[in-house]
Amino acid sequence: MSDVTKRPSGMFGFTIVWLGQIISFLASGMTAFAMTIYIYQQTKSATAMALVQVAYITPFLIMSPIAGVMVDRYNRKMMMMVSDIASGLATLSLFILYTTGHLQYWHLYLAVAVSGIGTTFQWPAYSAAISVMIPKEQYGRANGMMSLIEAGPGVVAPLLAGMLIPLIQIGGILLIDSITFGIAILALAAVFIPQPPPTSEGQQSKGGFWKEAWFGFKYIFERPSLLGLQMVFFFGNLFSGIAFNVLAPMILARTDQSTVALGSVQSAASIGMVIGGVIMSAWGGFKQRVHGVLLGWMLTSMGGMILFSLGRGLPIWIPTALVGSLFSPLVNASNQAIWQAKVAPDLQGRVFSARRLIAWFTNPISPIIGGTLSDFVLEPAMKNPGSGLAHIFGSVFGSGLGSGMAILFFLCGIGAFLVGLTGYFIPAIRNAEEVLPDHDSLPAATEATAS
Repeated sequence: MSDVTKRPSGMFGFTIVWLGQIISFLASGMTAFAMTIYIYQQTKSATAMALVQVAYITPFLIMSPIAGVMVDRYNRKMMMMVSDIASGLATLSLFILYTTGHLQYWHLYLAVAVSGIGTTFQWPAYSAAISVMIPKEQYGRANGMMSLIEAGPGVVAPLLAGMLIPLIQIGGILLIDSITFGIAILALAAVFIPQPPPTSEGQQSKGGFWKEAWFGFKYIFERPSLLGLQMVFFFGNLFSGIAFNVLAPMILARTDQSTVALGSVQSAASIGMVIGGVIMSAWGGFKQRVHGVLLGWMLTSMGGMILFSLGRGLPIWIPTALVGSLFSPLVNASNQAIWQAKVAPDLQGRVFSARRLIAWFTNPISPIIGGTLSDFVLEPAMKNPGSGLAHIFGSVFGSGLGSGMAILFFLCGIGAFLVGLTGYFIPAIRNAEEVLPDHDSLPAATEATAS
């Protein structure tokens, strides 16, 4: 047996990679919290905060088709390491600029853009790696564990950052984040991740670079069930993106810029996601996973957006944030398991990149919509007791700072709820798992050649 194959693999190897990532995400969550406070204290602008998200997501979307081709063509483990190296270098650059007193806003936007490019390679590579590392019966559990990477660190990252910033300043947070990227890279280097076996579909999709880049979109558009699932996330992400990009300024505005309040709400939401992720890791989700997607969207929107918007303080915000986020792992893990079971592993880089681009296509726009509506329309209107908007909604949402953003949060929650409900009335979406065959029922490339 070679040294390569002696390396940890399977569920054990996946767990090693998972541990490296969760440590790195903890530090990155601290950095994100620190940067959120820093920008708001400097600008008091929801729009300025929203532009950070725009700087992250725009290069991510532009590079997605290219990343998908490279993930399918080259070693997926290498693609994962490249993404971590890019994000680590971006964070290290911010650390150097901050400690030398040269950090400016455009530096932050540039660093976030570089991290976005790195993530472009990371997500499809990790998703496709799961498909070849573990059996499909474990997809739901593995994706539940992956949801913990995003949720788990969020439980302690905001509070930990809030306590550490007075002691080690933002520079110390950035240094810790840079070091943990190295830990994640070492964890990847230690395991064996097999390349996917070739399939007939994969062989037929080969061609020039741009042909392969377009193939992921073609694959989805030729399958109404997959396209329908993506439309659920397209419109759901539109509404939730508009809302959650004003979450931090809404809480800060309504609590006299209390970082403790903001950290408490974010931690409550993360606790809900951790609980949901643990449940998914043990349970694996509904047998018919589409229920996890559609019902999950409805429950998340009801608790985490509609009911949350009605609160004016922590007694309502904390429990609704926790309950609303509880169902988020159900949505994402169920959807991920459907795609991993239906799309052949040697196609997943391109298809998953196209899929993410479609689902996130509105992300560069939704922060601008949310920030603009909040700063220039809803907030000014709710400050004026004589306005029609204040007269209609004032008794429910109040008329002080943050009330206009609360209205926006409420309306977006209604929209996201209807997205999940609508999916049940469309057969191609409701019956997606019966309509589409599993990828392991498709012929292998060698079988296709022999025939």
